[in-house]
Amino acid sequence: MSETTPYPQTHGGCQCGAVRFTLSAGPARGGICHCRMCQRATGNAFAPLLLIPGDRVKWYGAQPREWASSNISWRGFCAECGTPLYLRSDDEFEFMAGCLHPDTPFVPLDQGGVEARLGWLEQLNGLPAHDTLPELVARVTSHQAPE
Repeated sequence: MSETTPYPQTHGGCQCGAVRFTLSAGPARGGICHCRMCQRATGNAFAPLLLIPGDRVKWYGAQPREWASSNISWRGFCAECGTPLYLRSDDEFEFMAGCLHPDTPFVPLDQGGVEARLGWLEQLNGLPAHDTLPELVARVTSHQAPE
């Protein structure tokens, strides 16, 4: 793992709460992947990923399901709610940043797969930004697991 950042122990899991994990403290590598495979696997414009050795991952609750997205990697997800959790190659995991506890200090060090980067991402910093509308928050009953 080249160019790493020290990370504290953290935890996370899927949206419904069935799959949970703990990542022990140590060096990790945050990055953004724009490749077409990551776009399709996440249903999003890019994948923010935290690379960590497999021996620092502890699972509890339901075990994630996996799908071989290529001959060298597997995509982990929750069989109950479908949340994409990670990309695994051999004994390294790249966890989706959105599955990590919100207090996890995700620090991307680079961007890969930029040949597939979507052009409209350049415009994001110039768009107006706002918080979620309070009247919308008041109407929502979340079925997500609490953090």
